[in-house]
Amino acid sequence: MPPELFELSDQIALDPKQFIGIPIALVGAVFLSLGAQFQHRGVTKVEANTQQADKGLNGRQLFALLSRPSWVIGTLMLGLAIVFQLTSLGFSPIIVVQPLGAVALVITAILNSRISKVKLNRSSVISIVLCVGGVGLFVLVAAFTAVDKPVTTADLIIILIVLAVVLLIFALTFAFLRRRFKALAYIVGAGVLYGFVATLAKVVISRVFQAHFEWLTLLALVGLLSAAALGGYFVQNAYSSGPPDLVIAGLTVIDPLVAVAIGVLVLGEASQAPLWAIFAFLLSGLIAILGVFGLARYHPQAQR
Repeated sequence: MPPELFELSDQIALDPKQFIGIPIALVGAVFLSLGAQFQHRGVTKVEANTQQADKGLNGRQLFALLSRPSWVIGTLMLGLAIVFQLTSLGFSPIIVVQPLGAVALVITAILNSRISKVKLNRSSVISIVLCVGGVGLFVLVAAFTAVDKPVTTADLIIILIVLAVVLLIFALTFAFLRRRFKALAYIVGAGVLYGFVATLAKVVISRVFQAHFEWLTLLALVGLLSAAALGGYFVQNAYSSGPPDLVIAGLTVIDPLVAVAIGVLVLGEASQAPLWAIFAFLLSGLIAILGVFGLARYHPQAQR
């Protein structure tokens, strides 16, 4: 191949096969939306039949969720969403496919409005547009500037140390301040934790494919399961204190922003991105975050 073609190929961030992860992630977003709607219905029914918890869902309420068909169906759908998400991570960088979950926000908003018979007000619609528009801009820029890099042992150690600190902070905060926790607090906590779940999932998948499964990979798997368990508990509490489209808005914005921050700062997935792309990342992330806070403030069910 001529040298000019080598130089041109170096400027292309993703291989064509790496774009396969995008439609797979979109299918996962559909299951995420449906699963959230069913789980929210199950949580509200359990709370209607039991005493309202002011310290988060208790053990009896969590066990009662298993007897609600809607919650079980929602959990199965979320399981499928995770399968599609992990599959997409096997093809594409985190920075490209992780933000695509924002598609679930649009689907969830429409479904919840129809099911609950609560019409979205103008401010809520604008907030949803900001969330999806910000994430869409982020993905568009990332698809042509991000690179998929292998995770080194040093990278994995840094990620695990940061995760341990985050888990400790959230555990202590919840233990002492859970009476003050509202929907947005649970959503932020779950979004941050799920961002680590996505990152560690990609690490474990990569190391399994490379036949490099050793104690550090096992530790990453333990960290993944710990973050997923605490994040899942936060999500169920968020359903009990906020509408499902608010929960999905937080998860599909905060989760990818955390995962992307790790991908950029630790894994170097944006190492070849030009300066304008960095500013585009910051601007699109800010737009999406404003949308989440707007939805938390102006959504009709959140105001209730």
